[in-house]
Amino acid sequence: MGKGSYGIVCSAKDNITGEKVAIKKISRVFDNLRVTKRTLREIHLLRHFKHENLISIKDILKPTSKEDFEDVYIVSELMDDDLHHIIASPQELTDDHCQYFVYQILRGLKHIHSANVLHRDLKPDNLLVNKDCLLKICDLGLARVEESFMSAYVTNRWYRAPEVILTCRQYTKALDIWSVGCIFAELLGRKPLFQGKDYFDQIYQTVDIIGTPSDEYINNLASNEAQQFIRSMEPKPKIPFSTLFPKANPLALDLLDRMLQFDPAKRITAEQGLAHPYFASLHDPQDEPICLHKFNLNFETCELNKELKELIYNEMLNFHPEELEQQQQQPEQQQQQQQQQQQQQQQQQQQQQQQQQQQQQQQQQQLQKQDLLNHIVELGIKFFSGLLRKLKNFLRISQDS
Repeated sequence: MGKGSYGIVCSAKDNITGEKVAIKKISRVFDNLRVTKRTLREIHLLRHFKHENLISIKDILKPTSKEDFEDVYIVSELMDDDLHHIIASPQELTDDHCQYFVYQILRGLKHIHSANVLHRDLKPDNLLVNKDCLLKICDLGLARVEESFMSAYVTNRWYRAPEVILTCRQYTKALDIWSVGCIFAELLGRKPLFQGKDYFDQIYQTVDIIGTPSDEYINNLASNEAQQFIRSMEPKPKIPFSTLFPKANPLALDLLDRMLQFDPAKRITAEQGLAHPYFASLHDPQDEPICLHKFNLNFETCELNKELKELIYNEMLNFHPEELEQQQQQPEQQQQQQQQQQQQQQQQQQQQQQQQQQQQQQQQQQLQKQDLLNHIVELGIKFFSGLLRKLKNFLRISQDS
C-alpha cells in the first residue's frame, strides 16, 4: 500500500474476523534511536487516543522472543485512500467535501490538543479517508507533549509553520493549525499553497501571500538572524484569499485567514475553528470529545535502546491480555516461591534448633548420670574404708585379749 522512511504498509485479512486491516512493518527498530523513539511514541499515543477521527491500533503482532525481536508489526483499521491522492485525482471536490474534511481534521485535532499533545506532522499523506468520506488522522510518530523538548524536524516543509522554520523551539499547538490551513488551501486550490524549494524559499513564498509580518512579531523572534532575514526582505502586502480562490465559500476563506496567521498567538484554535460559522451544519460540542488522559513521555530523554525495547515490549503486551496477565502473575509466583523458601528455611532452622536442644539435654543427662555414678563410687569407697578400719580395730582388740 505504501512505503516510507520508517516502514512499509500492506493490506491483509484477519482470518478470524474476516476483517480487512492494514499492517505497518517497521524493520530493525532498534538500529536507530530516533526510529525506536518514534515507534514507541506512536504506539503509546494511539493506544490511549480513542476517537473517531484518529486511526486506531487493533493489534501489535507479538514477537516470538522478548530478547531477540527486531521488527514491529502494527495492525490498524484499513482505510481506502489518503487526502493527498484525493486532491491529486480528477475527482471533483465540492465545498461540502472541503467543509466535511476540514471539520473532521479539527475534530480529531481538538482531541489530540486536549491531551496537551502536538501532532507536528499534519499533511495530506497522513489523513486517511474512506469511501464514505470518513477521515482519520494517522502517524503520530513526531508528536510531542507541549512544553517538552522539541526536535528540529517538524513535518514536511510545505506544511511547516513559519515559527518552526525561523528556528523557534517554543512550539505551541498553533503549529498544527498552520498545517491544517495549508491543507485547507490545498483542498480549495488542488495544489499546495506554499511549495518552497528550501527553508528560505518557503519563507519567501509565505510572505508573498500572507504578507510581511508585523514589527512586533519580528521583534519577538528569539533568533537575531531570523529577525535580520525577515527585515532584509522586500515588504509585501497580504494577497486576499478571495483573489487566490475566487470560487470558494466566503466563510471558508474567513476560516482559512484565521488559520494562516504569521503570528501563532493570533491563529484560531482547533476548538474555536469547530465553532466557526463555516461548520454551522456540522458543529456539535457534545459530539466533539476531548481526551482525559494526560501523557508524560518520559522516555524522550532516554538514550538506551535496551530500556526502550523493554518499553515497546510492554506496550505490545497491552494488546495481548493473556500474556500481560501471565507477566503480572510471574511476580506473584516468584513471591509465593520466595515465601515457600522462607518457610522451608524457617522449618529447617527450627528442626536444627530442636536437634541442638535435644543434644544439649542428652549431654546434660549424661553429665548428671556421671556425677551420680561418681558420687555413688565415692560413697562406696568411704563406706568400705570405714568398714575396713573397724575390722582392723576389732582384730587388734582380739589379739590383745
